[in-house]
Amino acid sequence: MINRQIIIHVDMDAFYASVETRDDPSLRGKPLIIGALPSERGVVSTCSYEARKYGVHSAMSIKEAYRLCPQGIYMHPNFYKYRNVSEQLRAIWNDYAVKMETVALDEAYLDVTYSAGDFERAGEMAREIKTRTRNELGLTCSVGVAYSKTAAKTASEEKKPDGYFEIPTAQDFVALMIDRDVRSLYTVGAKTAEKLNKLGIYTIRDIQQRKDEIRKRFGKHGCLITDLAFGIDDRKVIAYKPEDTKSISREITFQEDVNDRQLIEDVLFLLALSVEDRAKRRNLHGGGVTLKLTYADMRSITRSRVIPSAENAGVIYRETTRLLEEVEHSRVRGVGAGIYNLSGDSGWQMTLDDYLEEPTAGTQQIIENKLKELGQRYHLDFAGNKDKIVRGDILYRTAEYMRKLHK
Repeated sequence: MINRQIIIHVDMDAFYASVETRDDPSLRGKPLIIGALPSERGVVSTCSYEARKYGVHSAMSIKEAYRLCPQGIYMHPNFYKYRNVSEQLRAIWNDYAVKMETVALDEAYLDVTYSAGDFERAGEMAREIKTRTRNELGLTCSVGVAYSKTAAKTASEEKKPDGYFEIPTAQDFVALMIDRDVRSLYTVGAKTAEKLNKLGIYTIRDIQQRKDEIRKRFGKHGCLITDLAFGIDDRKVIAYKPEDTKSISREITFQEDVNDRQLIEDVLFLLALSVEDRAKRRNLHGGGVTLKLTYADMRSITRSRVIPSAENAGVIYRETTRLLEEVEHSRVRGVGAGIYNLSGDSGWQMTLDDYLEEPTAGTQQIIENKLKELGQRYHLDFAGNKDKIVRGDILYRTAEYMRKLHK
């Protein structure tokens, strides 16, 4: 009888950068940085291991990345391509997992407790995943096999890149971690580590020795930290369901601040189309619309409105522009649109005509009219290229083209 979990954690190596390098071998061995371009606002999404040698890392300001690595190759991310590769990865992972919990496009926990039966077979599965990922997709991943989610993630990070590591028991986890910095422990971020350091707590061993004090000072989080320090983690792998997503949104940061209300509305329409596209691909339905604005002084505001059906682009556009009328009119750095209160219920959905007081031409007519209007204003075939414009880098570049025409 199996009385303990067996979990595989798969983490792709520098995923976006690796996909780009696979598709363009001339990038191999070079410091590749995916995110904004050096002349633009933005941050690093990910980077190759060659770029990391210069100190570049995810979420770093692109200006700082360029200061550290001016010789790097800078590219915008192609999320449409990465999502397609992610779907191929999940098809491989699904061949082994009884339950799979995806964390991002490139990372997942696989519950193989019953499909493997023991650690030996789980190890064979993990190596098969690595081999298939390389042979079928031309990519590498790091894989950890362990008794818990925390230990499995720790194991996958132990030998990166292209690594493999096992942590069979809590005792093995403690032996590996006990003299490491508190930051190496799951849930201990920079702020928590700073608080622990002020108390003279620097290592996992320190956490163990001062367990009661930490639990008293940090409450539930302290209990979690001390449990993990002893290798205790009973969390289950939770199979991902699209309807568990809390919201779907798209945002754009302009390369120069804008104050043209017409331009902001036009970009909101493109964002609405993109949100609709995402919702359709996940078969999700929204119950509310959100508008987000980031002003030139970096203030961000979010406004929302509950409505019966919020996955149609016409509805999203109409409601976000109405919300726009209710907020401060000032120079804007970025704009976003989204939906929330998501569900996978594919039952009858009310249309705009069902709940707006004034009559409308219908949501589809709103979309068609706006596409025609944009085509005339910006001299682009928005209607014919709608499916392309709403995805990835093309959306960003289209919005920037529109901004420049408005200058």
